Amino acid sequence: MIDTPPSNSHDAAPPVFRFAPSPNGPLHLGHALSATIGYRMAQSAGGRFLLRIEDIDTTRTRLEFITAIFDDLAWLGLTWERPVLFQSERFAAYAEAASRLRKTGLLYPCFASRSEINAVVANCPNLRDPDGAPLFPVTLRRVSEAVAADRQARGETFALRLDMARAVAAVEQKLKGQPLTFREIGPDGQIRVVPAEPQRWGDVVIMRKETPASYHIAVVVDDAFQGVTHVTRGQDLFAATGLHRLLQVLLDLPEPIYHHHGLVRDEAGLKLSKSAGSVGLSSLRASGLSPEALIAQLDITAPTPLRP
Repeated sequence: MIDTPPSNSHDAAPPVFRFAPSPNGPLHLGHALSATIGYRMAQSAGGRFLLRIEDIDTTRTRLEFITAIFDDLAWLGLTWERPVLFQSERFAAYAEAASRLRKTGLLYPCFASRSEINAVVANCPNLRDPDGAPLFPVTLRRVSEAVAADRQARGETFALRLDMARAVAAVEQKLKGQPLTFREIGPDGQIRVVPAEPQRWGDVVIMRKETPASYHIAVVVDDAFQGVTHVTRGQDLFAATGLHRLLQVLLDLPEPIYHHHGLVRDEAGLKLSKSAGSVGLSSLRASGLSPEALIAQLDITAPTPLRP
């Protein structure tokens, strides 16, 4: 069974919010917005605020980025509970979750390399998942169990992919005709996840070749483990919520309440990102900008949290 914290009644337990950055670059204004909204929502609800370091990609994690995360958030005036959870210490939990999915026939080994995938999808540039990555080609989906066992025995590396068609069917069966939904703070309220939404991801990777787990499996397992009741994150992750709800149902994990806030964009209208080299909070700090001026610039409005 997936590890979860000791059970408490929702009436007695305070709501739990979290900010979960990846230490693969400096935090920028978008992170400041997300962290501050979550922190203010926790304060207004009398809840707990957690910091989680999502360092499953150990090849890109840097100690200086971890240190900067702590410094930047403290500079913003935020406080969080200790100890901080590091995902690099949780690989066994993700492997256990993947094992559950694999035993029910929902995961399969994928030996295809990125170059092989790109070669197949080269003539289908419009077949992309919500993150912009090529959808995994149907022609590369499965090999026989005997072939898979032989390739594993020879030491070939492989990823584990979710058989999306089977996963959607399994969720429909578990819900017994009830729709898959999630609660969104704001006017949208209860949002229905139609099967086409998670299927937009194709047979998404659950356990990667180069890192022990994917973001999608790690985030749902850790939110459950930490008892997170409210997930505050940018609108760019809205499309992932249907996939995360699918995994939560498959793994019998609790459902958080979501708030997807607007994005901070640059002068060209593009969202800020580490990969694009957006100015980091540490640079803004060094320039003499005060946290009060930065918060005023972001014009942060934290909505009233819904009760779990």
